[in-house]
Amino acid sequence: METNDIVDRFQRTQDIFDAVLAAIPPQQWDAASACELWTVRDVVGHVVWSLEVLRHHMTGQEYTEKSGPPGSEHPGELVGDNPLAGWRASRSAAAALLTEETLDRPAPAWVVARRPDATIADFLELSTLDTLIHTWDIGSALGVDVRLDSDLVARVFTLARLIVVRSASTFGPRLTPPPGADPQTRLLAFLGRSVE
Repeated sequence: METNDIVDRFQRTQDIFDAVLAAIPPQQWDAASACELWTVRDVVGHVVWSLEVLRHHMTGQEYTEKSGPPGSEHPGELVGDNPLAGWRASRSAAAALLTEETLDRPAPAWVVARRPDATIADFLELSTLDTLIHTWDIGSALGVDVRLDSDLVARVFTLARLIVVRSASTFGPRLTPPPGADPQTRLLAFLGRSVE
């Protein structure tokens, strides 16, 4: 079933993100990330913000936190002194709510505003794209050679071609990948990330 595939990709991407976070020494949480103006802690805070949007929406609550969206100044505030623990707590809380029933519910209002028929399953696909790219943003900034699963890269690249909006606080200008670049490098270039 397609929704099972969506959840599987979402969870596998979170596994990769978790593995990168688990390898970060405490003194590097405030290092610069590949996202302009955001530290590693800020990137984790932003990903946690997305999970909290999902969790609150699935429980019928409004999530009004302003420090986590794209372009916000200090999303790292959402994860405090222990970003790994904050991430894992939010991940666990959101995962407990993912069921066939909740996946069919309408997506949060700001997603529906762009696509009226969007569901929670569609929101998971957006989160998969976001988390996968931010995994590379963190790892590459810390000198980790992050290799993303090829099937995740293929699916995310397909989605990115359909939905990417380019702005200072989201994805940068499309770059030209080097000749013979692999799919991961081509995806990163499409999203404004340079591997050089």
